[in-house]
Amino acid sequence: MTTKNKKITVKGTEIRIVSANNTDYISLTDMIKSFGDETIIYNWIRNRNTIEFLGIWEQIYNPSFKPLEFERFKTQAGLNSFSLSPKKWIEATGATGLISKAGRYGGGTFAHKDIAFEFGSWLSPEFKLYLIKEFQRLKEDETDRLNLEWNLQRTLAKINYRIHTDAIKEKLIPPTLSKSKISFTYANEADLLNVALFGKTAKEWRDENPTAKGNIRDDASIEQLVVLSNLESINSVLIHQGLRQSERLQQLNTIAITQMKSLLGNKDLKKLK
Repeated sequence: MTTKNKKITVKGTEIRIVSANNTDYISLTDMIKSFGDETIIYNWIRNRNTIEFLGIWEQIYNPSFKPLEFERFKTQAGLNSFSLSPKKWIEATGATGLISKAGRYGGGTFAHKDIAFEFGSWLSPEFKLYLIKEFQRLKEDETDRLNLEWNLQRTLAKINYRIHTDAIKEKLIPPTLSKSKISFTYANEADLLNVALFGKTAKEWRDENPTAKGNIRDDASIEQLVVLSNLESINSVLIHQGLRQSERLQQLNTIAITQMKSLLGNKDLKKLK
């Protein structure tokens, strides 16, 4: 299948390039515009040296090439009665190095770049050199464009990754408790830790997750479990210091936020997952 045309200009001649079989094919029809008509292509392809070149190229790159037909053409080359067209060559041998397209505007004979460069030598050594130069410039431009697209995609991927990690942090890092939440007295010290870390009591979590198995701590991440263990130790110290429950809750919430931020970037902890 072919895709939309690309074009290069060689010594004032605009030459189409189409993509087929995952590679580029250069228009021989366009190449001859400043040299003559289609008979140039027919004279070139019926030449014995040309047939040998085309046959060797096909044997290297085309496993479906028909060598017996190739030998028949090579034997006939040089005879006055021998004639050959790109279409006849393609149909008889199963060649893929040439493409013959019908159509008044988009049609013509196209050749793989290796063959097109060889045809350029037939036309003019100077024309061949300029053809190679312009084709290389086109490929360099395409490479630069692809690199730009790749860098853009990479940058977008980084941005998306940051958005993703920020979303994780927003989900995992404990919320800062409101004054009304802090002032509320929790009879159960376990729920005090739950509120400091998860922002809710065990019952509130259960009401929000009626179909979940286990409890609020069973659903915790490894980072949250590490912080929870730390909060238990810290809370005991704060109790011994005689701090009121509301004061302890505020401090534990602040500590939970700080530790979760630290643990989310800890590489060693990630290995445990």
